[in-house]
Amino acid sequence: MSSKDKNIFSKESLMTTEAGRDILKQGAFHSKGYKQFQYYKEKSEKEFPYFVKRFVSDLYLQIKDDQNPSSTLSTFVSEVGSNELLLESSKINTVKSRLSDLNTLTDTVQRILNSNYVKMTYPVFHALFDEANSYLNLQISEETRNTLIDGHIIAIDLSEPMDRIIDRDEDLDYLDDYKLINPYMLNLARSKISKCGEEVLKSFEEGFKNAGIGQYVDYKLKINPLSISDENMSKCYKKYSAVMGTAGKNMALCRQPLAEIFYLGMARAGESVGCGNEIEDSLKNGIIKVPSWPLYYAINTNDVKKAFDLTIKKSNLYLEDARIALEMLPGDFKAKPFLDFLLITVKHYNQFWYNQLKKIDRFASFEQKLSTIIKN
Repeated sequence: MSSKDKNIFSKESLMTTEAGRDILKQGAFHSKGYKQFQYYKEKSEKEFPYFVKRFVSDLYLQIKDDQNPSSTLSTFVSEVGSNELLLESSKINTVKSRLSDLNTLTDTVQRILNSNYVKMTYPVFHALFDEANSYLNLQISEETRNTLIDGHIIAIDLSEPMDRIIDRDEDLDYLDDYKLINPYMLNLARSKISKCGEEVLKSFEEGFKNAGIGQYVDYKLKINPLSISDENMSKCYKKYSAVMGTAGKNMALCRQPLAEIFYLGMARAGESVGCGNEIEDSLKNGIIKVPSWPLYYAINTNDVKKAFDLTIKKSNLYLEDARIALEMLPGDFKAKPFLDFLLITVKHYNQFWYNQLKKIDRFASFEQKLSTIIKN
């Protein structure tokens, strides 16, 4: 399995959840889903370093050759509509000079690639692309596959530096580097995806726009947590569903009906992982994440423990929708066991963090800090 914290998928951790025990059982009996998952996991582990090398090399050239980084950054900030991502003009040349060192840039890239969404989706994109290519008889080259997957992984990874800048909850010494690197990541993602056809690029642009709406609502809820609502949380979750769903859609190069089915499955799986992330972040930071489903439920029930109980139920609802997407796939779609196994790993991930939260029992502490969140 793939995650930032490898301990989550250790044998000991897998034994702590129903989904984890199912994973162990499938591994012991070498089920079709387990074998397919292992194949793509090993394939991705082998290919990921080459992706990193391509990513760093392309990014290095963009940063080094840009004669007007201030304009590049301003254009990006204007597009995404978040001044918090703007780097002070007095720092731009210094940061550019620092990131023009290949070793420094590599370290920065590897930090932002340390993301659950990147690690969990990289093998999935390979599987979706391979199966769509085979099922639809597209005969797409390996080079085009790498270009498409690289572009979408970079686009998904863009949320990492943006979130870290706005949340200010990790990598505080790297936030200036992240501010400068953001526009080049977006330009690189666009450049790669555009090589796969006008329709694929159009799909990406629409998804990126919707993800931006989600990011904006996320930011507004951070400023005013009491404005949280079911509707606002659904809009906020576009930061997951739009970017993940669009990537899934484009793995089928927008060919219907696979494109729509891939969109639904990846969007809902991404939203389910979002719930798990909120539980994990709340536990690690010692305070309910703002915004999040736990916060929404806590404010409306005045019961923090119940709020996390409802959040894990919400994550399962998203997973049920993802399973509906599996049922929509053609009967002879070969990767179906792999995708089913994948959803089991997502369920384990969410349940693991929920169990950790109950074990450590920080509900009383969360309760005390809830009033502070609301007042701020």
